[in-house]
Amino acid sequence: MTKILLLSDTHSYIDDQILKYAEAVDEVWHAGDIGDLRVTDALSKVATLRAVYGNIDDHKARATYPRDLHFTCEGKKVFMTHIGGRVTKLPLRIKEILQKQQPDIYICGHSHILLVQYHKEHKLLALNPGAIGKHGFHKVRTLLRFEIDGGKVGNMEAIECMPR
Repeated sequence: MTKILLLSDTHSYIDDQILKYAEAVDEVWHAGDIGDLRVTDALSKVATLRAVYGNIDDHKARATYPRDLHFTCEGKKVFMTHIGGRVTKLPLRIKEILQKQQPDIYICGHSHILLVQYHKEHKLLALNPGAIGKHGFHKVRTLLRFEIDGGKVGNMEAIECMPR
C-alpha cells in the first residue's frame, strides 16, 4: 500500500499544515506551478516526491522536473502534467497521450479547481487537487490524499486547508 498526497499550484507557498500532511504519506505528487524550489526541497525531505513543472515555473524548475511524468504505482499507470484540461474537454496533445499511454490515473493542476472524476471513455480516474498556494482566484486551498493498495485506489479525501 502507498499513501499519497496530491497537490498543485503552490506558487512558492509552503507551510506547516502542508508539511504535516506530507509527513503522513509515503509519496507526495506535485502537479506543477511549484514556484520557488524551496517548496519541493521541503516536501522531498519528508516523503518521496514526484513532480512536474507548470506554466509559472522558471528555468530552474524546468531543469529539475519534467513537463509530463509517466510512472507506475502499486500496479496503476499514472500520467501527470500541469496543464491538461477537464477529461470532457481535453487538448489534442493530452488526448493523444491518453490514447497512446492508456493510464489508469490522469493528474493535472492549473485550473485551481478540485476534481475527482472517473472517465468511462478513457477508463481512467481524473484528478486535480485544486490549488494549495495563496495566489490565484480560488477561495479555498485544497489537496487530495488517497491510497493505492493492490491496484485499487481508495480512501480518497479532499482536504480543505486554512483559507488564503
